[in-house]
Amino acid sequence: MTSLGGKERNSEVTESVRQAPTARRENSAPKEMRIMEEVVKGLNMEKALRQVERNKGSSGVDGMTVGELRSYLKEQWPKIKAELLEDRYKPQSVLRVDIPKPDGGVRALGIPTAIDRLIQQAVHQVISPIFDCGFSESSYGFRQGRSAHQAVKQAQKYVAEGKRWVVDIDLEKFFDRVNHDMLMARVARRIKDKRILRLIRCYLQAGVMEEGLVKASKEGTPQGGPLSPLLSNIFLDDLDKELEKRGHRFCRYADDCNIYVGSRRAGESVMASITRFLEKRLKLKVNCQKSAVDRPWKRKFLGYSMTSNKQPRLKAAEQAVNRLKSKLREIFRKGRGWNLERLIREEINPLLKGWANYFCLSEVKRIFEELDAWIRRKLRCIKWRQWKKPRTRMKELIKLGLDKEKAWKSANNGRGAWWNAGAPHMNFALNQEYFDNNELVRLLDYRHKP
Repeated sequence: MTSLGGKERNSEVTESVRQAPTARRENSAPKEMRIMEEVVKGLNMEKALRQVERNKGSSGVDGMTVGELRSYLKEQWPKIKAELLEDRYKPQSVLRVDIPKPDGGVRALGIPTAIDRLIQQAVHQVISPIFDCGFSESSYGFRQGRSAHQAVKQAQKYVAEGKRWVVDIDLEKFFDRVNHDMLMARVARRIKDKRILRLIRCYLQAGVMEEGLVKASKEGTPQGGPLSPLLSNIFLDDLDKELEKRGHRFCRYADDCNIYVGSRRAGESVMASITRFLEKRLKLKVNCQKSAVDRPWKRKFLGYSMTSNKQPRLKAAEQAVNRLKSKLREIFRKGRGWNLERLIREEINPLLKGWANYFCLSEVKRIFEELDAWIRRKLRCIKWRQWKKPRTRMKELIKLGLDKEKAWKSANNGRGAWWNAGAPHMNFALNQEYFDNNELVRLLDYRHKP
């Protein structure tokens, strides 16, 4: 058996896993009653540890970093394993961290301790396949082999088939409102090992530490732990089944759900009936301000929108473009005193690559062209400010290929940095070849080409 995080054999951590007491190892109970034994198996724990180490993440309430987890397990894993098998393990509370939302407000994340992240990951690896095989084909979030891109392409297909109205449902504070008893009843439909059920409930009720005080958790499933996405899919599977029973075309990614219909009237009827279902059957609240029945090209789904053509084309939604620009403005402000090549390499390119890889399905060329041009102009603006004095600007422009007379006129035109960044002299001096040589990411290169 490989070690808990590497290729070396017979490591101290692996030995601690092997030697840990295994309660009920010879238990004759049915397999479905012995899921905890599968969770604490060496190979499963090794896989979980590697995943937690890859994910990194912040420390929880105990202050232990992921980097310290391996050495901690060498000493403590036998005791923790015994507590899990004997139904005695008690998770620690999660640390609350507020993350700003793109559209305003904050999203509350609950950061479990490193050891609790490990245990949750190990549980997830064992029970996820048990549930996943029964999930809807229209559920795309946090499932192996499924992605946001698949959901977006399926939505595009529904619109191309004539479902040119969308019922866009936004659940208000979904992760904060999930009823624990209702969630556990759904988990218990497939999980019969009471130790696993108790452990999951303990995670739900572990409490949240905020400003040094622990508050009890009576409802909700904290975002931030490995189990949370799976639990959200388990809870919302009832919604999926209801939509399937009614014959609707829909795409759901976690708590984002879009239903595609043929008319506004049909959409309004669906919105009313599904809102009743969510509020009465699942005790969830629909955010009426953010939910709507509208044309798909007037809404966004997972950051994408689409054109109104008979065969709609995907594009990055306006909100996603504005969000990227906002992040870039912060980088440009921070980088005014930086070497431009370093700013591109260390700050701008990583952000652009991540954004471009996600929005690579976009088929609308104009958005990418405009973003590329805007980014280059902002970088020229930084250069112009860095040169400061007209004499310096003249020298730099001459170095970059302008003749002396044009360089002198440009350097002394008295205009501001933004105007000069878009003027012919700066477009000539810092041209596309200059930025290509400095390996600035071109978003247009990532655009989907039909």
